[in-house]
Amino acid sequence: MDVTTLAVALISVGGTLSGTLGGAVLSQRASRAQAAEQNQRTDREREEERADRALQAKRDLYALLNTTARAYRIAARDAVRAAERGESSEPAVLDAAKDAWADQYAQAQMALSKDVLEVASTLNRALGAGYSVVKQLPASSDLEGAYVRAKTWFSGPMSDGVYLLRVALRHDLGVEVNPNFEQARMQMLITLDSSRKHLEQLLATERVQAPRSN
Repeated sequence: MDVTTLAVALISVGGTLSGTLGGAVLSQRASRAQAAEQNQRTDREREEERADRALQAKRDLYALLNTTARAYRIAARDAVRAAERGESSEPAVLDAAKDAWADQYAQAQMALSKDVLEVASTLNRALGAGYSVVKQLPASSDLEGAYVRAKTWFSGPMSDGVYLLRVALRHDLGVEVNPNFEQARMQMLITLDSSRKHLEQLLATERVQAPRSN
């Protein structure tokens, strides 16, 4: 074999090896890129799943918070109506509704945003005042006036407070977004808290006067 033939053979072999090695390198790079893309896709899917689970948990919590608030108000209102009709009511029903709300409210305190928590906290105080209204009815020196006051409370401020909570929860979830909600929220909170304070003052005065009338 002459020098020229040997040189051609070596170049041919070198080119083949170079092409093979180059192809292997490119293949490895493509495989790594594909694996990295797959990992990124998997991470995104996991993050989306976590976000979906968190959103569903939030929806479930909000639904229970809304349900227990409504049930508490209704149980108290029904107790007032039953007492006015002279019917015996089961205290355990109202107490169970009160406890259910307290449990959900305690859980919600750890998850609610600042604005929604303000609504829930104001409503919690209002519901507590409503509970006092029911419990203080039998000791009232003016039963007729006490019944009117109680029914007005549960059909007015208390009903508005439960409604505000529902709207606030839906707004926070993005289900019902109102650009004027913040202004309406603040006004309703002020009204509810003012009504609650007035009611508590009346109840306190009645408790002081009750022993004197006996």
